[in-house]
Amino acid sequence: MKRRMFCGAALAMAAALLARCTLPGSGEPPQLYKATPKTTFDPSLPSVDWQLVVDRPVASAGLNSQKIALQRTAVTLDYFGHANWTDTAPETVQSLLIQSFESTGKIKAVSREATQLRPDYVLQSELRDFQAEYDAAGGPPLVRVRLNAKLVRMPDRVIVASDTVERTARSAGSDMEHIVLAFDEALGGVMKRIVEWTLTVPGTTARPGRPGL
Repeated sequence: MKRRMFCGAALAMAAALLARCTLPGSGEPPQLYKATPKTTFDPSLPSVDWQLVVDRPVASAGLNSQKIALQRTAVTLDYFGHANWTDTAPETVQSLLIQSFESTGKIKAVSREATQLRPDYVLQSELRDFQAEYDAAGGPPLVRVRLNAKLVRMPDRVIVASDTVERTARSAGSDMEHIVLAFDEALGGVMKRIVEWTLTVPGTTARPGRPGL
């Protein structure tokens, strides 16, 4: 009888210990958030007769993540808990840039580097900032997005133009949805500028090698 009682107590203790442990994948999954492409552009943008590949942006290890980054000091980088992008930040920017170019209706073809498209130009970029910054005690954060872009002519791989675009947006609240909306606003401003800049780089209104360059 004593042995049965001992075994029962041991099993109960083991079950209690297991209940306290967090097994991999057993926690509450993070809420996923997404940004949106730009869909409105100046109708006077020139139409271009060339094909574009948008490379996946380069980013530091801290930003090359699905986690949503936040910065409390100039030398630290943290992440919001239980909140992720649907893709890594560079993949998100790449996908939304492609959709934004398509929305203009001004470009012959645009795609990512993994396709069989033979591009006339490649848009290479570096995502240098993509975080919410807490610069006021207790207040909503400022979202900062900064992207350096280079337009590369193919097949000679000559950089024909480069530009760095930065936009900020103050979150209307401290909750996650308002912060993501601020990301969407700041990123939208960056993408709008990059798309318009790419389509109006001097000498790119015709396909490389054709008259007019």
